Amino acid sequence: MAAEIVAAGNGGGAVTAAGGSFSRNVSALLEHVEYRRCQSGEDLEAIYRLRYKAYEQNGFIAASDDQMMTDELDDTPNCYRYGVFIDNALVSTVRLHHVTREEPYGPIMSVFGDLLQPRLERGETFINPTLLAADPDCLSTHKALPYLTLRLAVIANTYFNSTNCVCVIRQEHAAFYQRIFGSVQVGEPRAYPPFTVPVLLYDSDCSVNMERTLQRFPFFRSTAIERRMLFQQPEHGELAPLTILPTAKYFRDAA
Repeated sequence: MAAEIVAAGNGGGAVTAAGGSFSRNVSALLEHVEYRRCQSGEDLEAIYRLRYKAYEQNGFIAASDDQMMTDELDDTPNCYRYGVFIDNALVSTVRLHHVTREEPYGPIMSVFGDLLQPRLERGETFINPTLLAADPDCLSTHKALPYLTLRLAVIANTYFNSTNCVCVIRQEHAAFYQRIFGSVQVGEPRAYPPFTVPVLLYDSDCSVNMERTLQRFPFFRSTAIERRMLFQQPEHGELAPLTILPTAKYFRDAA
């Protein structure tokens, strides 16, 4: 359960979990969070601009005139793009691909496909979170943004019942993903244009790590209703929900 390159300065690796008090603080912040699945119009432009702002400011991509960051993988049928809002302000975003033998599309396949395609053929399925970006102006106030955003990847693993969460990350974020999600490195670093730094393949086995992660960080939990609202395709004629509220508090309240 990890994300590609955390374009959030120190946000991806500097936040540490200080036991129950940390979980309570993140859970309290979730009270102010809304998730939006961005599929068209201004919402998409907003997350593309946020990606660009975070990555360009940190020197991971070259400057461009349109100041937006997108690629052809944003339009694959297995792609899910989200904005994370706190008090109605966009603060972070992440892109998820549900990678299967039938739909083997995702950034991870373009970099490490030779290692992962045989696993897809054997019936494994992956959630591939990428383009995690947090607004640099918000990180000093909301240091837990990587957790709030990666919660979507945890929910996706549950909804799709995927066998693994696989990602490409920078070396300096490896300890974060090892500690929080039990991810392990597979293979050696590789180039990943247009990014200016090499990346690593990190893999989390859901059958081994999911329950352990949920026990340690209960704010990653979700109800079936939240999972359906985030990922289920609307029936013919139905509108997708505009915003989705996190449901981890219901597990906290029941405890």
